[in-house]
Amino acid sequence: MGLDKSLFAIHPEVQAALADKAAVVALESTIISHGLPSPRNVTVAREIEQNVRDGGAVPATIAIIDGVVRVGLTSAELEILGDPKSNVTKVSTRDLGPILATGGHGATTVSATTHIAMLAGIKFFATGGLGGVHRGAVETWDVSADLMTLAMNQITIVCAGVKSILDIGATLERLETIGVTVAGYGTDKFPGFYRADSGFGVPWRVDSPQEAADFGKYRDAISAPGAVVIAKPVSPANELDLELHDRVLASGLAQADLQGIVGKDVTPFLLDWFHTQTNNQSLEVNVILINANAKLAGQIALAASK
Repeated sequence: MGLDKSLFAIHPEVQAALADKAAVVALESTIISHGLPSPRNVTVAREIEQNVRDGGAVPATIAIIDGVVRVGLTSAELEILGDPKSNVTKVSTRDLGPILATGGHGATTVSATTHIAMLAGIKFFATGGLGGVHRGAVETWDVSADLMTLAMNQITIVCAGVKSILDIGATLERLETIGVTVAGYGTDKFPGFYRADSGFGVPWRVDSPQEAADFGKYRDAISAPGAVVIAKPVSPANELDLELHDRVLASGLAQADLQGIVGKDVTPFLLDWFHTQTNNQSLEVNVILINANAKLAGQIALAASK
């Protein structure tokens, strides 16, 4: 069965850019509905889109609105996603069928955004931090769907590494196993989201948008499967204090266990815990890094389009 295009609505600006083979960058929408508090979430969403433009590309924020896949959102649609009363569901790839069937609103994770972006013909994507292997996954088998989706799609994704609440070493091992390319941007260290250095290295390094674009170009030329992850660290001047980070993470993991929070609910719970326990310092780090990633993704997409 082929793609049902009646379930797709591509914003005219995005459609025109794709038709012209111009630079387009996909953006996920869980940061709007589940990652940041209202009303700051909508303001930041607009800042992220502007940073993509500043990098030289057209932003395409992806979400499900009234049971229709939207590739590129209007200002009013951003407001819907940012309103806590809108009952927006966090949507991974497994949730796409149900949310479309029920006609609801859905904010797309990295996995769902990647899948939809590739269907729309968008090869570049900016996000904050990737999902990955959760701590204790040996017992729980809790691994984000982000990883398998990246293994199956030839997309270039700019991020600040994986979220520091995860088992970063295990996540890097898993990315290697499933054939996802990982490169540090201007660094030999793998970033840890709130921290510039997770304590792990990267197998590859790029130092310019053109070098990053070439990784995807030559992957496609040889038909190699899988994503290219461009891991851009937050500036050391802006990263979260290490002692504060580790203390809040430990208390958040303990609280999640105490409350029985599991699966896809763990990440938003821990991010909110960080925001609360750091007096919103972590939120500011999150905003800084996603805006920087968006601008870089725009620059990489622009380099590729030339």
